[in-house]
Amino acid sequence: MSQSGTGIHLETRSRVIQRMRDFFGRHGYLEVETPVRSPAIIPEAHIDPMTADEQFLMASPELYMKRLLARGYPKIFQICKCFRKNERGRLHLPELTLLEWYGTGDTYLDLMDQCQALVRHIAAGLGCGSSISYQGLTLDLAAPFDRMTVHQAFERHAPKSCDQALADDSFHEIMGFAVEPCLGKERPVFLMDYPVCLASLAAPGFRNPDLAERCEFYMAGLELANGFTELTDARVQRRRFVTENIIRAGQGQEKLPLPEIFLSELDAMPPAAGIALGVDRLVMLFANAPCIDQVVAFPPEIC
Repeated sequence: MSQSGTGIHLETRSRVIQRMRDFFGRHGYLEVETPVRSPAIIPEAHIDPMTADEQFLMASPELYMKRLLARGYPKIFQICKCFRKNERGRLHLPELTLLEWYGTGDTYLDLMDQCQALVRHIAAGLGCGSSISYQGLTLDLAAPFDRMTVHQAFERHAPKSCDQALADDSFHEIMGFAVEPCLGKERPVFLMDYPVCLASLAAPGFRNPDLAERCEFYMAGLELANGFTELTDARVQRRRFVTENIIRAGQGQEKLPLPEIFLSELDAMPPAAGIALGVDRLVMLFANAPCIDQVVAFPPEIC
């Protein structure tokens, strides 16, 4: 076992991943594998893609997994490597591991229930009981996980409202430095109902189309997962991708090619919901590790 501080929680990592596969197997999900490289990826304003051999390394398997939904696979999951340029820090790796799952007929409300059940399943398998401790915090897993809207989170923790932060382009800064560190410090919490301008691939809300059916999952101030009821209108999706490219260009970033094959198949996709969960960060929580380097075998600096 390494004594250097890197890779010292590989046993916990293995057990967490085993429990993930056990959970989805018990609930009738099919494990799938999709390409790591693609000629086109999701244009996202805040993610810089990596390339290999003139193709993009996937930042998420999302597009391919939705194409599988369109081909008739109703419940699927995947544990895979994903790649994001210029992401390195205590909580970030340029090569990360994601758990992603999708269910036909589900909504973001179902995703929150599933995520809660998954965390409890892993905790039970690791002998954690009804709570876990992380860096001086004790998180209650027995009570229902909290849920709050983005607007409520800004009212409680931010120096200005969500609408004001969107208007003056300070939303992401305030979210990262003022709101997120306060989330999930007593029990896990889902942040939900994002402004639709912050949810490129999510369906608009049934009651309020200005809000998207998107949720993010937090424990001990760490963002762990991002999910939503899926947008299935190819025309709206195309417009949103174009908007993301306009934002990228305004930030001095290269515009990205649109994923035309995905867009051509999107109208055949049934109503569904999907979520991506950061495996490395979840292992950090169950291992009580302060740094992501401690839960991977080889951080990039020693590869």
